[in-house]
Amino acid sequence: MESVPARIGPSDSPIGDPLEGFTCVRLPNMAEKEQWVAAIPQAAAIMYFRDGQLSLVTVNDCFYRTFLQSLDLSAKPPHHEEWRRRMIKMASSDRKASAFEMRRNGALGWEYFSCTIGQLPWSDDEGRLILFTALDRTNDRVTEKNLRRELLSDGLTALPNRAGFGEEIEDRLANGQWSEHAQFGIIAIDLSRFSRVNESLGPMAGDELLITVAKRLKSSLRQGDVLARIGGNDFAIFARLNNGLSDCIHIVQRVKDALGSPIRLSDLQIRVDCAIGCALSVNLDDDPDDVVRKAQAAVKIAKRSGKVEIYRNGVLKEAQRRFSIESRLRTALAQGELTLAFQPLIHLPTGEVNGFEALARWEDPDLGTVSPVEFIAVAEESGLITQLGRWAAYEATQALSRWDAKFGQPLPVGVNVNLSPIQMARDDVASMFEEALRYSGVAGERLTAEITESAIIADPEKARKLLFALKDLKMLIAMDDFGTGYSNLASLHSLPIDILKIDRSFVSSMLDDRDKVAIVRTILSLADSLHLQVTAEGIETQQLAHALQGMGCGFGQGYYFARPMPEAEAYDYWRARWNFETI
Repeated sequence: MESVPARIGPSDSPIGDPLEGFTCVRLPNMAEKEQWVAAIPQAAAIMYFRDGQLSLVTVNDCFYRTFLQSLDLSAKPPHHEEWRRRMIKMASSDRKASAFEMRRNGALGWEYFSCTIGQLPWSDDEGRLILFTALDRTNDRVTEKNLRRELLSDGLTALPNRAGFGEEIEDRLANGQWSEHAQFGIIAIDLSRFSRVNESLGPMAGDELLITVAKRLKSSLRQGDVLARIGGNDFAIFARLNNGLSDCIHIVQRVKDALGSPIRLSDLQIRVDCAIGCALSVNLDDDPDDVVRKAQAAVKIAKRSGKVEIYRNGVLKEAQRRFSIESRLRTALAQGELTLAFQPLIHLPTGEVNGFEALARWEDPDLGTVSPVEFIAVAEESGLITQLGRWAAYEATQALSRWDAKFGQPLPVGVNVNLSPIQMARDDVASMFEEALRYSGVAGERLTAEITESAIIADPEKARKLLFALKDLKMLIAMDDFGTGYSNLASLHSLPIDILKIDRSFVSSMLDDRDKVAIVRTILSLADSLHLQVTAEGIETQQLAHALQGMGCGFGQGYYFARPMPEAEAYDYWRARWNFETI
């Protein structure tokens, strides 16, 4: 074995100019191994380890071009030192092989190599022969980096997406310079009526709107803030808050100013309205995802209130409960776990039962008794209201059919079914009622659809077509909660409405409030002029029932007569009051 001045190169293998930190040796019987190394398609070298020292034996052309040709021999590059350290460590141990990834800063940026070290058979008891290979993984890493960028960014606006937003926040918190009392905040922004732009102008116009909004929001950021698109029309801002809530309010105002002027799409100018919700961290150790969820909970409240909302304690728990209710409600609808309760509608002059209002009830094994106010709101928010409304319509007509079968002939009573404005907007309600009536064999005159004033105001023309379609089925139409909305005389006169239901807020305390008495008298007079029936809700005392009867109100419902009851009890209640003469 001979140590020689190194001259390692493609044409004069194996030795070239000395490589700092290595000596080069000639070993006997190496011709076959040199040919074998030269045939390896990736960078490869054989080295000799003895007495704690590494020596180069031979390298192939790929290794020379990749690692030796361009080295600055005046200093040991970092990757050179890493070879030595890893190979010496393995050769000094009992391990037969090792693998690692090496990175170096090349002429075109970072380069990555997947390296392996393994011992070769060698008869010299004093030293070890080591094979070093390096596979260029730069293209793979660049591809991975690009894919990761795509996974973490929004392709339309080039902003971070929900996952990328989380990583940006974590990076800012870990590497930023934060003062002792600094906080961070999340500002969630939901673009209102965005779906109408898509529906009216098409998805390309919607995309253009999102891009423009993203640019404007980005212009409102301070240094260090992060803007992300976390949903279809949802944006969020991560903001460093040195002055707590005042900083947050300042950023919100900048956002409002940025979106204040109309956006031009084609030949139209679109004014962008948005709901804004904010959540502030208690300290820098808060979970960023938790703060984002709080901001999203706040923005949902802002969509209803029309004001900027700051997250309050308990809001997230409410949101989590709504999510739990939504999940359980899907199961309950699929498995038939809901029931209908029936509250009687009483003819005030005679005390007879004119009909029943069908009301959904839900007793969940995990959640217990869930209030209709709670689960109907969740159903409307989640889109389950269509399924819930269909179930109620079919079940109500089937209940009438079962009562008729029990009585032996059709009962002289009907059932009122409530219609949600969202169900009216999304479902084919007329077809639903036609099917329900046909499957049950019940006449349309015995079914009343209760609608709210807000359902008419939301889309007057669509509501008008629906109501006339229901009249074609011979159904009755009742306007529920009358007096709490914004109906005008023209709409009452032009729509095929049969019944006005006076809201309980006017009725229950009417005897103690002259203004409410005046309102009830006005509604009764209006109904009489338009030849409409009137039902008063919220009658809880005999005195109220007599007063309303004396004022000319035809029908009433409330706890004074009965609470909502199961189907069988409702039938018995009707039988007991049939031909009842007095209140």
